Amino acid sequence: MEVRPAAPEEADTIAEVLAASYRTLTFLPMLHSDADYRVFVRGLLEKSEVWVVEDEGRIVGMSALSGDLLDQLYVHPDAQGRGAGSALIDTAKERRPGGFTLWVFQQNEAARRFYERSGFRLVRLTDGSENEEKTPDALYEWRPDREEDA
Repeated sequence: MEVRPAAPEEADTIAEVLAASYRTLTFLPMLHSDADYRVFVRGLLEKSEVWVVEDEGRIVGMSALSGDLLDQLYVHPDAQGRGAGSALIDTAKERRPGGFTLWVFQQNEAARRFYERSGFRLVRLTDGSENEEKTPDALYEWRPDREEDA
């Protein structure tokens, strides 16, 4: 697997990864079409640091860093459990060595376990009133000085 910066011409492929992964989160309302995801990713590529994971020439995961926020991290469902997410987290830690935060839906227990195994700690839980889906979420942070304590 190779992690590399995303290219603008890969927006549609990245959007397919995002949409496929998002559709597995059955507890969420489906608010967007595939076309919406393509528009979203094009905008993300303009304003954020977007990374992709390639496996055998196929993009299987993506992440986006915006300041000290890991704004997005998605791995295609058929590529999960093979190291793509960990590779993206490692890249984020290299790019933000002072630390960063991320949001995850509270009901996404697999993602929460993954982040906790990756050295993140829970900062707070919310009722979801601040997110688009109106679904309870959790703020996690990674700080290198705290990783040893985990």
